Amino acid sequence: MLTLHHLELSRSQRILWLLEELELPYKIVVYKRDKKTRLAPAELKAIHPLGKSPVITDGKITVAESGAILEHIGEKYGVDLGGELSGLEPARGTKEHRQCRFWMHYAEGSLMNWLVMKLVFMTIPTQPMPFFVKPIARQLCNKVQTKLIDPNVNTAMEFMESHLSKHKWFSGDHITLADFQMSFAVEAVLSRVDGAAKYPHLMAYKQRLNERPAYQRAIAKGGPVVM
Repeated sequence: MLTLHHLELSRSQRILWLLEELELPYKIVVYKRDKKTRLAPAELKAIHPLGKSPVITDGKITVAESGAILEHIGEKYGVDLGGELSGLEPARGTKEHRQCRFWMHYAEGSLMNWLVMKLVFMTIPTQPMPFFVKPIARQLCNKVQTKLIDPNVNTAMEFMESHLSKHKWFSGDHITLADFQMSFAVEAVLSRVDGAAKYPHLMAYKQRLNERPAYQRAIAKGGPVVM
């Protein structure tokens, strides 16, 4: 049986969502983050040497990394689907396939880098440190966010907003693997920026995700996507 090793508040939520959409039989093993470090527990290293989530075991196969897992599930279990999921993996050579491939890479290759940096620089001033260092740390972190991180995040949001003003889903008119890959990034970016209401198409996209029964089942089983 396919088993998802799911870390709370992590990217593995998008794998759980796909499993629910496909209505596959699977087992979920939930791991809690360390209360102090917020990192994954050491037990995950017994599943994969990197000790990260998401990771799945499918029979004798172990697959890590969100994109690789989504593609594995899509190739093995997503063929000959009907209805709304019929275009889960668009035909090669089509515009939809090119868009799907782009957003699959964009999520982790570009967008999440800035979101992780933003989270880190938001967190640093809250960490224990000598009282006289805290104002300096806060000033430095604010400067990095204002001058470097936020402009790149804003560019990303404007880019996604423009794209979604013309398309219902990231690859076009039909939901694809790209939407599962992008779902965590969309939830994360909208939770970490001010003025998200300026991006109505991005907000509407998030609402479409949240309203899907399979998405709601995934939240019920795996917990919230982000804090």
